[in-house]
Amino acid sequence: MTSTADPALKSLRTQLSGAVLTDGEPGYDVARSVWNGEIDRRPAVVVRPAGPADVATALAYAREAGLDVSVRGGGHNFGGAAVVEGGLCLDLSSLAAITVDPDGRTARCGGGTTWAQLDAATQAYALAVPGGTVSHTGVGGLTLGGGFGWLTGKHGLSCDNLLSAELVTADGEILRVSAEEHPDLFWALRGGGGNFGVVTEFEFRLHPVGPVVHLGLLFYGLDDGVAVLRHARELLRTLPGELGVLVAGLNAPPAPFVPEAFHFRPGYAVLIAGFDGEEQHAGAIEAARSGPAPLFEFVSPIPYVELQRLIDGAAPWGILGYEKAAFAEEFTDEVIQVIADFLPRKSSPMSIMPIFALRGAFAEAADDGTAFGGARRTCLAVNIAALAAEPEPFAADRAWVREFWTALAPLSANAGGYVNFMAEYEADRVRTSYGPGKYERLARIKAAYDPRNVFHHNANIPPAP
Repeated sequence: MTSTADPALKSLRTQLSGAVLTDGEPGYDVARSVWNGEIDRRPAVVVRPAGPADVATALAYAREAGLDVSVRGGGHNFGGAAVVEGGLCLDLSSLAAITVDPDGRTARCGGGTTWAQLDAATQAYALAVPGGTVSHTGVGGLTLGGGFGWLTGKHGLSCDNLLSAELVTADGEILRVSAEEHPDLFWALRGGGGNFGVVTEFEFRLHPVGPVVHLGLLFYGLDDGVAVLRHARELLRTLPGELGVLVAGLNAPPAPFVPEAFHFRPGYAVLIAGFDGEEQHAGAIEAARSGPAPLFEFVSPIPYVELQRLIDGAAPWGILGYEKAAFAEEFTDEVIQVIADFLPRKSSPMSIMPIFALRGAFAEAADDGTAFGGARRTCLAVNIAALAAEPEPFAADRAWVREFWTALAPLSANAGGYVNFMAEYEADRVRTSYGPGKYERLARIKAAYDPRNVFHHNANIPPAP
């Protein structure tokens, strides 16, 4: 463990404008905390940089001290990639400044910004960047891995809307990266994860959204699973691609809009979000009602910022978490049967199976236009997540996730799944997610910008020889 009396560490403190934290100092435990309560790692040093120059200085210190490096954005990765035991953690939460240009419809935000912060700033002008579905997720990790959520069908992935980035390389070079500057690196950043450097600022394209949008939620019992998923298959073939559609296996929350008799009831939910007015959304809800009768439904206008934090309660900070995922072409009868067989077997009422319908603008993008790990065609991203407050049901549901995924993988279009939904980075799954062409291109770019693989606490792509 690096001592606070270490002369090199003392020198680091004098060189930085930001903060340096070590074990026992105020703020250290907060800085090393991550969303997944199972992760309890103690970095030797935590640096909260004031800007890119501090990041470069910290990386030089880590190199000279022989310390492993991790990068903490929102700290939301299930595997705890943000913190490294005994190494140096760059905690970017200090970089959360946001600038919105409503006339140019662009926004810049620091590398430690959360989606809640960015949504609040952009919604002041009724604008938004396509983000995720949990508001305390970091903008950085989500965007670098791809980033899908409610707006994906209408405006694409988060990474599709990235205009430029400020990045610090492993050697401390500070670059502005865009389609015109370092275009190979810009391609890699949009889906290739944190393999290529530390992004200290993102610049995004904004779209008119809200401030009020429309949401419909229809909830069904477990016994109706096969019928509900078959109906969802037909809905996805006919509903406009710009609607946000999420199908989930979960326990109904004890929310005000849920009748008390159904609180914590296990079942299936079909959620439809509309951004083009009440009439279009009402038509979609009527189509959804043509299937099995739901146990209850909730249809209402909703502020966009509330939609963005709708399922925050299902993923509270400090929960124990584990996940696996796969891409499926659609709800085939075989996929439906696996889901219907496995969903009732979960132990924890918090464990969840969100299935994201990737359609519309997502599928219209060129497959090789970004490094995103997954084909750009209409498909489903099936996520299976074990969540529990106590170790015993968590252990049971981690085994459930693994068994569920093993049954689903042979039926998947891409069993590697989405890199942002990996709690474990098995090398074959990362390679499978990207496919051989993208993976090899990413490995060559990795070799150019991080030949020593300094940034390997992620869905790692080792540099090409």
